Amino acid sequence: MDIRAATEADLPQILAIYNDVIATTNAIYDEKASTLAERRAWFAERTGAGFPVLVAELNGAVAGFSTFGPWRTRWGYRHTCEHSVHVRADLRGQHIGGALIEALWAPAHAMGMHVMIGVIDSQAKASLHLHAKLGFEVAGMFREVARRHGGWLDLVMMQKLV
Repeated sequence: MDIRAATEADLPQILAIYNDVIATTNAIYDEKASTLAERRAWFAERTGAGFPVLVAELNGAVAGFSTFGPWRTRWGYRHTCEHSVHVRADLRGQHIGGALIEALWAPAHAMGMHVMIGVIDSQAKASLHLHAKLGFEVAGMFREVARRHGGWLDLVMMQKLV
């Protein structure tokens, strides 16, 4: 497995992973699939602002992707970022997500980030466990902040000092 900077050519595979996550999990609190145009705009915004978008490539295909961006937009929060990581459904549990998160630490440090935040659905036990294993600590929980699939969802905030 190679972890590298994503390119525009990776966007169709990133989109497929992203839309599968929307359709089959509560990791993304959205109910409609994204479009390739939306992913292109997201990619341009992230990379244009100097933030990394990484992919894990396995056997010539995108196995997962990770990125980080601003946690909040006010100047005082400029040293805190929020990351995102998603892995293809058939490859979850194979240490790809952890590798993609770890690969974000060097660019975060280089950009002067001090804290990396993960915002995780409270029922995503594997993701919560992975983040704890990587040194993230629970910073709090927001109860019933989103509604999806007929129920209220809780978000767990986790943080790690970069």
